[in-house]
Order: sequence, then C-alpha cells, then structure tokens
Amino acid sequence: MNKYYWLIPILPLLGSVFNGLLGKRLGKGAVTVVGLGVVLGSLLLATSAFFAMKGMPDHRLVLTYGEWMATGALSVPFGLVIDPLSGTMMLVVTGIGFLIHLYSVGYMHDDEGYGRFFCYLNLFVFFMLTLVLGSSLVLMFVGWEGVGLCSYLLIGYFFETDFAPDAGLKAFLMNRVGDLGVVIGMMVLFAAFGTLTVADILTQSGHLAPEVGFGVLTFATLMLFVGATGKSAQLPLYLWLPDAMAGPTPVSALIHAATMVTSGIYLICRLAPVFTLTPITMDVVAWVGAATALFAATIGLVQRDIKKVLAYSTVSQLGFMFLGLGASGFAAGFFHVFTHAWFKALLFLGAGSVILAMHHEQDLFKMGGLKAKMPITFWTMLIATLAIIGFPGTSGFASKDEILYLAYLKNPVLWVIGVVAACCTAFYMLRLFTLTFLGKARDHHAYDHAHESPATMTLPLALLALGSVLAVGLGWPKAFGGDFRIEGWLAPATTFGQLHVAHGEHGSHPLAWALASVSTILGLGFAAFGYLSYKDGLAVSEARAAKFPFLHNLLLNKYYVDEGLELYLLRPIRWFGNVLWKLFDVIIIDGVGVNLPGALARVFGDFTALFQTGRVRNYALSMALGAAILLYVFLK
Repeated sequence: MNKYYWLIPILPLLGSVFNGLLGKRLGKGAVTVVGLGVVLGSLLLATSAFFAMKGMPDHRLVLTYGEWMATGALSVPFGLVIDPLSGTMMLVVTGIGFLIHLYSVGYMHDDEGYGRFFCYLNLFVFFMLTLVLGSSLVLMFVGWEGVGLCSYLLIGYFFETDFAPDAGLKAFLMNRVGDLGVVIGMMVLFAAFGTLTVADILTQSGHLAPEVGFGVLTFATLMLFVGATGKSAQLPLYLWLPDAMAGPTPVSALIHAATMVTSGIYLICRLAPVFTLTPITMDVVAWVGAATALFAATIGLVQRDIKKVLAYSTVSQLGFMFLGLGASGFAAGFFHVFTHAWFKALLFLGAGSVILAMHHEQDLFKMGGLKAKMPITFWTMLIATLAIIGFPGTSGFASKDEILYLAYLKNPVLWVIGVVAACCTAFYMLRLFTLTFLGKARDHHAYDHAHESPATMTLPLALLALGSVLAVGLGWPKAFGGDFRIEGWLAPATTFGQLHVAHGEHGSHPLAWALASVSTILGLGFAAFGYLSYKDGLAVSEARAAKFPFLHNLLLNKYYVDEGLELYLLRPIRWFGNVLWKLFDVIIIDGVGVNLPGALARVFGDFTALFQTGRVRNYALSMALGAAILLYVFLK
C-alpha cells in the first residue's frame, strides 16, 4: 500500500486540473463528483498512511522517490515524511477539507464560477499537503508559496467587485514580505548545516548546545519566524487576514481558520529542536504571540460584520498558539491548532449558513431571533462558541488553559495578557452569538425569508461539532490531573534527532488548577457580560458607545492601523514612485533616451528632404559643388 501514498497530494492536483480545464464544459455534476472525490480519496489514503505510520516502531514513515535536485553541496530528495506531526496535520487538511468541500456544494451551487472555485479549492489542498508532507525545506517551501497563490486566487474569487481583488493582492504582497524571511532563514540553515533536508538538520542540531546571546541559529530562526508572522497573521503582518473575508465563506473556513494560517505554527513545530536552541527567538515568539492575541481580541469587541469578528478572533487565537510555542509548549501550541481547526471552521461555516439565510447580509446589528429559523446552525454554533471561550470540559478549555499555564511558568505577565485576551474572546463571541440567534429580529424582511441551510451544508456543521467535542480526548493537561496524550504522541517529531530530551516543567497541580479557575471564572463572567449586554437589543451597547466614544471609535476603526499604514508608508512610497516615474521614466528614459533621438532624426530628415527637389539640374549642381570641394581639399 505504501507505493500509493504519493497520491495523497497528487489526487487533489488532478482534480484541480480536471475542474479547471473541463469543469465548465461538463457541468456542475461532474465538478462536484471530481472535486469531492479526489479529496475523499486523499482522506482515505491519508488514513491508511496514518495507521501505517502509527504501526512503525519509531512512528515515522519516509517515502523517497528519487533525488529532486543536486548541485554542489546541495542535494534535495523528492520525498514525503509521515510522522505524528505531519500525519495529524494531514488528516486535518484532508478531513476538514473534505467537509468544507461538501459544504461548498450547497453554498456555491448558484455561482457561475462553480468549476473555477473547486479548481482553486482542490489546488489549495494539493499545496497544503505538499507543505505538510515535504521531507525537505525546499519542498515545504513549494507548498508554502502554493498556498499563498491559492489564497490570492480564492480571496479575489469575486473578481468583478472592487474589494475582493484588492484584498487578494493585499494578502499576496504581505505574505511575500514574510516569505522573504523564510528564504533567508533557509539559506542560513543551509550555511550552518550544509543541507535542507529536515531530518538531517534536526539530527545535526541534536549535537548542539543552546546559543548564548545572538548567534547564527538565532538569526535563522528569527527569519523563519518573520515568515510565520506573515502566513499566520501575527503582528505586524496580520492586516491581510481580516480583509481576506472578501472571499467566499468556505474559503474563510478552510484557508483562514483550519489550515493555511496555521502553516507558521507547523513550520516552527517541524523545526522545534532548532528553535529550542535559540532562547532569544523563543522569547520573541512568546511576546509577539501574546501581543497579537490581545490586540486582535480587543478589535473584535465592537466589529459589526460577522465574518470580521471571526477573522480577528482567528488572529487572536493564532496569537495564543504562538504564545504556547514560545513558552516551549510545542505540543500545547499544536493541540490548540488541532482544536481550533474544528471549532473555528465550524464557526465560519455556521456564519456562512446564517449569511446565506439572510440573503448575504453580514451585519450583526441586522440579525437576531434566528434560533427558531435555523435550529441546526444554532446548536452547532453554540458548541463551537463554548469551545472557543474555553468553557470547562471543552477542547478549547484544555488547549487554551494549558497554553496559559505554560505562559505563567515562562513569565506571569504573559499569563495576564493571555487571560485578558481570553476574556475579550468570551465577550465578543457571546455578543456574536446573542446578536445572531437570540432576541428579536432587527431586519424583518430578511428574517421572514430566512430558513435552515440544505443538508450539504448542515451535515458538515454537525460533523465539525462532533469533532469539536471529541477533540478534547487528545489532551486533558497533566497539570490539571489528566493525561496530555498529544504531548507523548508528538514527541517523536518535536524531539527528533535530539540526544537529550528536556522534559518541560509542569509545576504543581494546585497552581495549575488555581490559574485555570481564575481564567475560567473571569472568562465566564465576561461571557455573561456579553450576553446581558445584547440580549435585549442594541440599547445597552449604544449607550456604552456614546459614553466612551473615543475608545469605541478606536476599536471600531481597528486602531487606525490601515489608515496609518496608508498615510505613513504607502502614500510616501507612491509619491516616491511618481517622482521616479516622472523623472526617470518620462523625462530621462522616454524623453532623452527615446523621444530625443527620434526628434533629432526627424529634424535631420526634414532638413535633408529640402535637397530632394526632383530636378536633375539641382542634383548636377550638387555633384559639381561636391567635386569642387573634394578637389579643394586634396589639392590644397
């Protein structure tokens, strides 16, 4: 069976080619069968590969299909690696990916670009699997760039509008900034280790001691982290993700909740033994993650667009993941990736169900009372909401509080920042849920026509809700008296090649329970505050906004970061570009380099044309004068 595992990424690629070339001609039925079939095939093969890997003594399955490139000291194999880290991520990509493909059948059914949409969606799955399974940094980078391309295509899917292409371009350009960091980091790692094969890098790093101060590995890992901030929307490269909501809702669920935005976390986990050698980088990762979690969470408090609230929530939750990684909790950070993939995909798809029912209305202030109209969407989104706010017993509680606990052990200030961000999360999620499903309808026309989504949309919601509930089985933290199984499961990948594995400090169980109790009580309190603020309509929130207008406008306008970027960076760049255009392009290149020689040639031609009279006697006179001049010159 192993010889067929190369089809795991290739099947979605074949589906993308088919739907791109023949989808419009063969119709939506063929597109649906192929688009879903190839992802389902990948899921089945991925499941087989996962259990084959699990049966290996070292939980590692290496599939090499020859040498890809070789020049000088560089030798890059064309191969795939399936271990606990990549295997789990592989199942997330194909499993949740299939559910989102199925959901898209109902959501995009009336769209004219149906085949094009599934072409892009299949292509994304191919590149994401390439990133996850690549055995070398080079092959991973191919997937890394590929998902960036697909993100651009899918965000700008509604190309007839003005905002979608601009949002796609913004995502593409901001990711290019981060990608430059990845390229530099790869080059430095190659200079340090003489290879770009991940297993070789990790094996060599196992013989090294942690760097004291700023060294070569610190520079390399910081550059890789710059790439991670771009792909995973961390400060300061987070601005593209909220605008990415211009794409169809299934895109938001697949790319900007469950898979692509977690690429940065996956990259750091993949190179965890190298990052543990760089204390400076680990500190930067933790503090940037904490700052991003709080910053984005505060913005989500007052946003009115349902998808924008979830977008800033995603940025904030990604910050929690980086906080966990920076606190040396690679298993905790990745566990939050896993749990977040389920409940955030569910939230986005649930939001899509609401948007479709409300005739593409996304303003929370125009919703309300949808519980009776959409019971399946209501109950599934309730499960996801409880998970994301960290309600006791949910998967979100287990992953979030393990991160907060590790953050406290690293620095209590990080714990405080994380708790405040978690309280903001609880408030804005209950605000979203209450404004959407509870209370009275605020747009009666849209409410009267609202109805539950078709089975192709509600079935994925139910399965994602089930996954959100069951995900907790992988990781009740040890410090809370449980068996944090995912830590032991991921250990062969996160400690690969290390001679001496340092076991993380878990502190005391009473301390962990005390911290979890404080954060949980505060979180539930803010959740109740969010519910009470909006259960009777908008009067309370409007009064609060009128009482604190500066703060409300500051958060509503997202701290004016976009405006500041436009004023202090983009506008000067455009001005300088116009100067270069007018001075060098128009005056020097076009004027002096192109137009001046042309003008001189034209003037010279006009002058010489004066001598072309067509009269023989004039030509004879010119010849005689020319002969006379020559005689004078030679006989002088």
